[in-house]
Amino acid sequence: MNAQYAQLLEQSQAFFMLGFVVFLRVGAAMAFLPAFGETMVPVRVRLFMGLAFTAIVTPTVASNVELSLSQLTSPIYLLSEPIIGLGFGFVLRLAIVSLQVAGSIAAQSTSLAQLMGGNNSDPQPAIGHVLMISGLALAVMLDLHVRIVEGFILSYQAFPIGQLPTPKGFSDWGVMHIARSFGFAFTLAAPFVIVSLLYNVALGIINRAMPQLMVAFVGAPAITAGGLILLALTTPVLLPIWQNALEALLLDPFGGW
Repeated sequence: MNAQYAQLLEQSQAFFMLGFVVFLRVGAAMAFLPAFGETMVPVRVRLFMGLAFTAIVTPTVASNVELSLSQLTSPIYLLSEPIIGLGFGFVLRLAIVSLQVAGSIAAQSTSLAQLMGGNNSDPQPAIGHVLMISGLALAVMLDLHVRIVEGFILSYQAFPIGQLPTPKGFSDWGVMHIARSFGFAFTLAAPFVIVSLLYNVALGIINRAMPQLMVAFVGAPAITAGGLILLALTTPVLLPIWQNALEALLLDPFGGW
């Protein structure tokens, strides 16, 4: 009987130690996760959500990984798990960064870069803030928490527990997603860039035809109003495109690894 109690105690200690190791990865990712890792979310709420994700992921990891208590106490976990968690969270964060970059490009193109730029926790143009909040709301409505849990579980297949990722593969994986994010951001902002180009070309032609006319005073209100109208017209189209890209990322966040 004492031997059974000792074995049960050792298994329970190993399970709780495994939960701590999983929390190292989940807690590190919480710093960058979309919606759940925003600076506007209180720290206590983020900590509770990190513990909730850990409680969901740990039983799955425990059923797929056989580790003893002596293995789980190795110092390697204090280094490998936070690095992997930060990488996973950063890759998902790039989906929100693409909206912010697209908003910044659109705002610069339509002279709206300074409109309400500092009235949020992350100073950015109003267009970027509108797109970011809309994207976060859309992502949460699409069961983002479920997709994130699936991503955490898949991460243990791409990055086995207790193993440091190779530097070259890890950096190539991150650079690929960064390049894809910025390219996608420019694609989203393309309508604003095209309209801005046409506007400036037309303004230049009018200025050559009537040099005495102060085209800047006439054109500034026009480009501001045009930017706001274009934002209202294109947002219902841009957000579904971004939604498809986010779903593709969540289905295969470790593509290219």
